[in-house]
Amino acid sequence: MAAEETSSTLRQRNAKAPMSQAEEDASPASKEEHIDSARGLIQWRRHMEDVKAELLEQIQGQLSDLLEKAIRESVQSYSQHSKPPANSNEIEATSRKQRLSSEQGKVFLERRSLLDELFEIDHIRTIYHIFIAMLCVFIISTVAVDFIDQGRLVLEFDLLFYAFGRFSTVVFAWLCMCSYTLAVPYKALCLWGGHYHSVRFRRGFTFVVGSLVLACQACVLGVYPIYVVVQYKLPPASSFIVILEQIRFMMKSYSFIRENVPKIMKAKLNQGEAAKLPEFSSYLYFLFCPTLIYRDAYPRNPRIRWNYVALNFAQILGCLFYGYFILVRLCIPVFTNMSKEPFSTKTLVLTLFHATLPGTFVLLLCFFSFLHCWLNAFAEMLRFADRMFYKDWWNSTSFANYYRTWNVVVHDWLYSYAYKDFLWLCGGRFRGAAMLLVFVTSAVVHEYVLTLCLGYFYPVMFCLFAIIGGVFNFTLNDKRKGAVWNVLMWTCLFIGQGIQMCLYCQEWYAQIHCPAKEKGFWEFITPRSWSCRL
Repeated sequence: MAAEETSSTLRQRNAKAPMSQAEEDASPASKEEHIDSARGLIQWRRHMEDVKAELLEQIQGQLSDLLEKAIRESVQSYSQHSKPPANSNEIEATSRKQRLSSEQGKVFLERRSLLDELFEIDHIRTIYHIFIAMLCVFIISTVAVDFIDQGRLVLEFDLLFYAFGRFSTVVFAWLCMCSYTLAVPYKALCLWGGHYHSVRFRRGFTFVVGSLVLACQACVLGVYPIYVVVQYKLPPASSFIVILEQIRFMMKSYSFIRENVPKIMKAKLNQGEAAKLPEFSSYLYFLFCPTLIYRDAYPRNPRIRWNYVALNFAQILGCLFYGYFILVRLCIPVFTNMSKEPFSTKTLVLTLFHATLPGTFVLLLCFFSFLHCWLNAFAEMLRFADRMFYKDWWNSTSFANYYRTWNVVVHDWLYSYAYKDFLWLCGGRFRGAAMLLVFVTSAVVHEYVLTLCLGYFYPVMFCLFAIIGGVFNFTLNDKRKGAVWNVLMWTCLFIGQGIQMCLYCQEWYAQIHCPAKEKGFWEFITPRSWSCRL
């Protein structure tokens, strides 16, 4: 019995030994499989992050266009199913009507600004950090120069105090323009709309009310801001505030009247029924929300993110100091010395290319501070959901696309009330003339702003915008694709900013060192830098 038990025990041990050895052999294999699966998960995560970045970059610029196209196609499909055309002429007429109906106006959607989405990508946010680091370098270099030259820390922001001088006058002028825009256009529309369908001579009544409103607009929003800027000799930044607010109030009041007058005229009322007029709350909201196209209602966000508002205002302040250091470190020393030297073509060319870098910086700062930070801050405070204030203009391969995507807010106004209305007056013909009209109008307004804010007439912006920009718009059109055309667009943009920065700064110091001996029209329109010699 003992021998049998011993032999059975040995057999059991021998049977367990291969199993334990197999488990030991399988254990490293399972560990390797676990490591491989972990590596695969990491690689897959990185791959999905790359896919997310690519999708954000590719889809964002086309998302709004796709949504608007889907809306247009749904409208077309419904109209085709509801009333099919009988012949080819009717088909052509129907398609023409559908194209016109699809262009009736801007569609507001709930969407974020492009930079807000791009900043979620680490690679893009690093570029933002690089610009912050460059601001820190400007500050450190200024402090170092102050210590070396004067032996102490000198942070005098006298340039900023000068640029925003007479601010109480600016506030008073703004309150006058805002109060007028709140009261007169709205009351005039209510007066006209309430009696339009009941008066006998509608055209005469419309002409009288329209003439009175036009006269008030010309006096309060036309002459008064110019009088304030010229009479009180406001410095550049203060003048910019007054003139830009003048243009904003004029564009907003025009859009409000332009959108509501056709509705009231086309309204079919029963006996004793009053016309439906816009509510004052809608008009008040429109005056302060970041759009120039009036609607009775806009898409709204459910809540206000006050930390986002504070961040945007902090970034605006940072851009302000950024521009200050650029002017102090890169522009003022160069152009101050240039104004004391004899004029020569060599000096002009060298200074022009020296001004390319600060000019480009100023362009990017204006874009980021106003079109992104300022408009997003007010949109957040008013819960305005459509944040497409610009598109991916930096990817443009043509100047036609650049002009459309740089400032979508102003482009929508010009497209709706200048381009489309001109085509409507011409029966859908002369599209080239309509585009030229928009270019000339925009160039004239830009030159008007710079002339009043800088205090002298030097049509550099007009020549670059209306003439050279117009030629580029028709020649470098949307058919140009590829990286080469994007490089060409940026090169022309750099050179254009350098020309503006150089010539405007040169004229500024010429106005200081060589004041006009007589005040007259020809002295005002003749650039002083052409004849100023110290």
